[in-house]
Amino acid sequence: MIGSHRVTRRRLGGIAGAIALGWVTLAGLPSAQAEDAIRVGEINSYTRLPAFTEPYRLGWRLALEEINATGGVLGRPLEVIDRDDAGKPGEAVTAANELVTREGVDLLMGTFFSHVGLAVSDFARQRQVLFVAAEPLTDALIWSKGNAYTFRLRPSTGMQARMLAEEAAKLEATRWASIAPNYEYGTSAVAAFRKALAALRPDIEWVNEQWPPQGKIDAGATAQALVQAEPDAIFNATFGPDLAKFVREGTTRGLFEDRAVVSLLTGEPEYLDPLGAETPEGWIVTGYPWDKVDTPENTAFVAAYQARFGEPPRMGSVVGYAAMKSVAAIIEKAGSTDTEAMIAAAKGVMVDTPFGRISYRAADHQSTMGAFVGRTAVRDGQGTMVDFVYRDGGSVLPPEDEARALRPE
Repeated sequence: MIGSHRVTRRRLGGIAGAIALGWVTLAGLPSAQAEDAIRVGEINSYTRLPAFTEPYRLGWRLALEEINATGGVLGRPLEVIDRDDAGKPGEAVTAANELVTREGVDLLMGTFFSHVGLAVSDFARQRQVLFVAAEPLTDALIWSKGNAYTFRLRPSTGMQARMLAEEAAKLEATRWASIAPNYEYGTSAVAAFRKALAALRPDIEWVNEQWPPQGKIDAGATAQALVQAEPDAIFNATFGPDLAKFVREGTTRGLFEDRAVVSLLTGEPEYLDPLGAETPEGWIVTGYPWDKVDTPENTAFVAAYQARFGEPPRMGSVVGYAAMKSVAAIIEKAGSTDTEAMIAAAKGVMVDTPFGRISYRAADHQSTMGAFVGRTAVRDGQGTMVDFVYRDGGSVLPPEDEARALRPE
């Protein structure tokens, strides 16, 4: 038996086929032990946003290898079956259903985009399976649309927005504009930042909003519209190729001259590295200055990651690593793969990550993982973060009794 799922001849044949196709990861796992493995179903947008999700995959693979090299969990190895959702909620739900019904996984992990994470979360609620959401950032995942079966690792849009708003409130700027992708993550990010900044600076006004479609930004027209609005400062939530296009067109049009920019996620290497020497100086950002954080936890992680893969880690690497470590910690504490036991164990579970020890709150299932807040700079022709501090996630979360009241159940 694997959890509550019986191993049949058909299923063993499916495992063999999946291994042949590269769908099953059995890190450090002798083939004879596959039948006894604890199965994790992993879903992510590998083809849609490889800059983040490929380092993410390397991160969870490193954690998986470490876990299995030390005996696995409960004396059993972990096994991962991963699927690509192409950034589409429908494909993610189809993959989740296949993982649960055909592959018999014990729990689900992953997703990147907020709308995809919400779809898988709802599936987890309906099918009563544990879902450890690694990356989706919308506050709705744990609050307005939270459920008993979903736990989230990364600090949400609301958490990171509050971190940024505290720095933004120190600026003299009173006229603000925003730019964000027109889907759940972007709308959630802008709403959270506006609310947090208004609480600290009631004198501000919003003079323009730009909502380009994700992956299809008309950067020239968008930048020009912001120039014409003449804001004192801009809140930006674009990322990936959209961010690079926006920076290039904004620089060409003088959008960033003598104007403050507060930018969510921009300090993450996935998005900062492609900018190179074009990186704007002085933006207030959240990110991961992997080469400058000298804590024992990060130093050990960076060394292990570089030794294993021959390249530096990205933010995705940290998320993948911490997500897999979270799964192992939850199962270990639960003492089984029974879903209700794992849910009970996940509440308050402690997990060691490259950012230090975190916990998952019982009230809203949000982890206390934090983020680095600093400014962008160019050093030796490459973008980097300077003047950064680490903000613990717990410091920007509402008290647990207030958070509990935000949930539908």
